[in-house]
Amino acid sequence: MIKVITPGLQTTIQDNGRIGYYEVGMPPSGAMDKFSYIVGNLLVGNNENAAALEITYMGPTLEFQEDAIIALTGGEIPPKINGQSVPMWEALAVKAGDQLSFDFVKNGARVYLAVAGGFDVPLVMGSRSTYTLCGIGGLDGRQLQENDILKIGNENIRPAKIGARIDDSFIPQFSNQHEIRVVLGLCSYRLTEESKERFFSIDWIVSTEANRVGYRFRGERLNFVERKQPFGAGSNPSNVVDLGYPIGSIQVPDGIEPIALLNDAVTGGGYATIGTIISADLNKLAQVKTNESVRFVAVDIEEALSARKEIKDKINQIKQQLC
Repeated sequence: MIKVITPGLQTTIQDNGRIGYYEVGMPPSGAMDKFSYIVGNLLVGNNENAAALEITYMGPTLEFQEDAIIALTGGEIPPKINGQSVPMWEALAVKAGDQLSFDFVKNGARVYLAVAGGFDVPLVMGSRSTYTLCGIGGLDGRQLQENDILKIGNENIRPAKIGARIDDSFIPQFSNQHEIRVVLGLCSYRLTEESKERFFSIDWIVSTEANRVGYRFRGERLNFVERKQPFGAGSNPSNVVDLGYPIGSIQVPDGIEPIALLNDAVTGGGYATIGTIISADLNKLAQVKTNESVRFVAVDIEEALSARKEIKDKINQIKQQLC
């Protein structure tokens, strides 16, 4: 078992997500940076859906009450065991009584802690992921608190190899400026041509409202094509009657401060969505911090699918390297 000495800013248990319930209004939750999350599980010999900790901005202090093998992946929030720096993207041995802690965040925003066997919490609708807005999954449906006890499960499918490390070429590099690829639609036609051009030509700054539900961006007002609003949509031109929101969809309420909806967001609403972040770049967005800049880049479906395949190919190469 693992005892939580201090919980960090926002530390939750996540897996690949609660898949198959979007149509009834339940978002998937799950790890925001799926690449880092999956690689962490591979490093410790787990199946790819084993529950791990998602650590945001400021890490917890954890005391291991039994020997374990762990891996830390994702952004650079430098980890320490008993006060000594340890590497990320590598399988590490910890002993009973050891304490894992973290320095201040340097690059990226989220770290994933995988432990051989995964974290043993109940399945809720087929997932162990925490969805705090409804209070389900994870540990009592909430982020970690002081003195919580985490149980280690049995989700390992092969023995973990201490010292196993992925090739450096697979490790993402983080900065404070980011390019995020977007497929236009469904309602991009609602923007004026000038505003569509501006959306892709300026740097957007991530506001303080940036979490697992969504990221809000500061920039400039975007203008909508004038029209007679349909019944029920209200008078604001950014409103629609009703629309489903895919993960990564970008809405622009009142034409200001676009919002990218993420893993814990609502599944539908009444704002026009002007584009959707491609799945491969949701991993990148998960590592963007408040006050960093984002430049959106328009791509088509073919490029989006190619980028997704590239991520899958990397994961398969890492599997071959570790097995």
